[in-house]
Amino acid sequence: MTAAHPTTIPHGRTARRLEWAYLPPMVRTSVERRLGSKVVDAASCDAGFTPGLASVLTCADGGRYFVKAASTKAQRMFADSYRLEALKLAALPADVPAPRLLWSQEEHDWIVLVIEYVAGRAPQRPWTDADLAASSGMLVATARALTPAPAVTPLDTFAEEFAAFPAYWSSLTHIRYADQAAALAARYTEVCEGDTLVHTDVRDDNLIIRDDGAVVLCDWNWPVVGAAWIDSLLLLIGPRGDGLDVAAHIATHPLLSEVEPEAIDILLALVTGYFLKSAEAPVPPTSPHMRDAQRWQGEVCWAWLAERRGWSG
Repeated sequence: MTAAHPTTIPHGRTARRLEWAYLPPMVRTSVERRLGSKVVDAASCDAGFTPGLASVLTCADGGRYFVKAASTKAQRMFADSYRLEALKLAALPADVPAPRLLWSQEEHDWIVLVIEYVAGRAPQRPWTDADLAASSGMLVATARALTPAPAVTPLDTFAEEFAAFPAYWSSLTHIRYADQAAALAARYTEVCEGDTLVHTDVRDDNLIIRDDGAVVLCDWNWPVVGAAWIDSLLLLIGPRGDGLDVAAHIATHPLLSEVEPEAIDILLALVTGYFLKSAEAPVPPTSPHMRDAQRWQGEVCWAWLAERRGWSG
């Protein structure tokens, strides 16, 4: 076991979301018409860090659906991300364990995604070895299913999407060993190239563990093309912070055990700079826990990287 990094972040209750009842009546009516049944219950999903609607709708005929929605005027950034997510969900191969996009629509200045409902729970926090094993196994299978990456437009490479990250270290010079970390982060293109579709946002709030133990990966907003092992490493940030022995996990992992230790350090340096720099930004009123979550992840990654590099103090 590794020493846990304490946190007061209310996991699973971090979002302030728009609720179904507050969507314009014509949008709700349009959705119900396509669902073929009136919505009788709407349960908002309070995990995550975005303010758009994300609710499980139950209809009078018993049907259940996961629905996302955002205003293209008042929530343009989130509406744009939902629009891209619809394109990427539709392109995923059938053997990828992800909820299926049933349909999407854009009218009355709103974009709506209706997605397959998946019954289950998020991984426990603190993380358990069992939940980590199940989630890790799913990511290995997903990486295989997404190599080579399916044709999705638009789709950047990891190198293109993360090009700004190394520069974050220039404002973190007060941290001891920041220069060494910056030098590592600057080399990220050496190790992150590949032909796998990589999710890049693997966290407990984007995972559903079904009753049969299978794990489903949600929120395909930011996939890129990169190395097959990237998601498997990013998954370990939460478990490492919660005290699990991720070094032992890496040692027996089908993908990570084959990666050069220096490559793992480079990716950790890259995301550590992003998390620590982002945590200094103002707190968005629609996401009061975002900066705390970024700070926690940054501190976890920094302690992990320092341990791996032998940096003390």
